[in-house]
Amino acid sequence: MKICACIAEYNPFHLGHLKHIEYMRYTLGAEKIIVVMSGNFTQRGEPAVLDKFTRARHAVLAGADLVIELPTVFATANAETFATGAINLINSLGVVDGLCFGVEGGSKFEYLTLAKAMLNESREYKKALKDSLENGVSLAKAKFEALKVISDGNYNENLITFPNNILGLEYTKALLKCKSEIEIYPMLRTGDHNDKTLKKGITSATSIREVLKTGKIKSLKKNLPPYVYSSLNGYPVGFDNIIMSAIVKSSTEFMATIPDCTEGLENRIKALAKDNLTVNDLLNKVCTKRYTATRINRILINNLLGISSELVKNALTYNTYAKVLAVNQNSKDLISLISSNSQVPVLTRKSDLGSLKKTAEKCWQTDVLANDLYAVATKIKINENNMLII
Repeated sequence: MKICACIAEYNPFHLGHLKHIEYMRYTLGAEKIIVVMSGNFTQRGEPAVLDKFTRARHAVLAGADLVIELPTVFATANAETFATGAINLINSLGVVDGLCFGVEGGSKFEYLTLAKAMLNESREYKKALKDSLENGVSLAKAKFEALKVISDGNYNENLITFPNNILGLEYTKALLKCKSEIEIYPMLRTGDHNDKTLKKGITSATSIREVLKTGKIKSLKKNLPPYVYSSLNGYPVGFDNIIMSAIVKSSTEFMATIPDCTEGLENRIKALAKDNLTVNDLLNKVCTKRYTATRINRILINNLLGISSELVKNALTYNTYAKVLAVNQNSKDLISLISSNSQVPVLTRKSDLGSLKKTAEKCWQTDVLANDLYAVATKIKINENNMLII
């Protein structure tokens, strides 16, 4: 395999991520590694603990050849949209041979088999899916249950149970949907993705963020590469007022257009925000078993950034762009290769923005807003048009 891609957040980059890059390089034999990485806000609906250029630099220092930003409209979305947006971008580059993703379990064959079955949405499947959703289960679970109702197939239920498996399944579905020739390579992860307890050596990004919230940065020294550890400044805390102000300013009509803001959630959020003046207090009141903290956080961030369902739908329909955040100085020829084969504009400098049209331009403006708000909250100056050569 010549060029392998992965999709990441690196929030922050840790030893498990390093293992993943080394797996692509030495086990899969990738000559070049491209990372498509979330920007300053993540799929959990939270600000990243380090800005996107710092995290892109870490990825290159760890062995990646090129880091491309996943547009914000996808990076702050649910699993299906996150995966579809990332896969569409990777496929549009025209140079990627393989996609490697970390999972809690499951083989390549199992992912392909279940993904193909779930894409065959017959009338019977849609009815079974509707019935499953009415039972109050998650969308991933409902899709699997519907499949069991209409099929005798023996599918691996773990693929819709664990978060990285769910993402892996969505990546596979998205590749099949766009008839991509990119091969998938699931890699077994070490440890629990959501474990909040700090472990020796490889530990979850969640546990690292929990420690950062306490301010005990020194305790992370053995969990992170030195270049990551030296970049840590603590957990970013300047976003509460910005997020809460955006709720006050937004109309219920606009909030109703935000992805996943359904069933009158906009009214519930607006009403409870009057008496709960911090994000945590608001979450404690709004969240239920049906409305998870992650879902509400995504709604709040999308409200802050002005991301509507229509913009996301258009971004999934039309090609956007490949914004290069960082490149290894010995792999600069990869940019030229992509530029020659890509179906989307490759952005490396401000002058490249002239190639953006309509939806792509709106997505770029959202990235700029996310960058500027992150800079205001963290008091760190960030040049959106920068490209690091490392």
